[in-house]
Amino acid sequence: MTIILEPIGKVEASRSEIRDDGWDEESACVVLDARYPAQALQGLDAFSHVELIFHFDRVDPGKIETGARHPRNNPAWPAVGIFAQRGKNRPNRIGSTICRVLSIDGLRLHVAGLDAIDGTPVLDIKPVMQEFLPRGAFRQPEWAGELMRDYWQRP
Repeated sequence: MTIILEPIGKVEASRSEIRDDGWDEESACVVLDARYPAQALQGLDAFSHVELIFHFDRVDPGKIETGARHPRNNPAWPAVGIFAQRGKNRPNRIGSTICRVLSIDGLRLHVAGLDAIDGTPVLDIKPVMQEFLPRGAFRQPEWAGELMRDYWQRP
């Protein structure tokens, strides 16, 4: 089976190089392709957050991971499968992030907290609804909290 996805737009961001931490300090905007009318974003500003699905287009296909590895190559953290982490070297190179909606201007969706670099193709935008967030107790391993400690803020 072949799946073909066309980006709906691209990211305009202050960060153009791949780096792991300090994402909340970056400004970002999703610019929809001109084939979409401005009405495509109508009503989205009533939501505080959106989930953006994007393509890690600058990951070299030869560096795709399919098995287990130490997250960020840190041997202090356990080797876990690629689907037990959020690294960019995934088989389909798809990323997703929940971002704060700042404003909408025509075909431009301004957000905070997007961990994608300038020019990244955007595949989809979804409003975040409380009912789609985790139900019941939430858990994660200790290493994940350590990894994410500076992800949004600079160390």
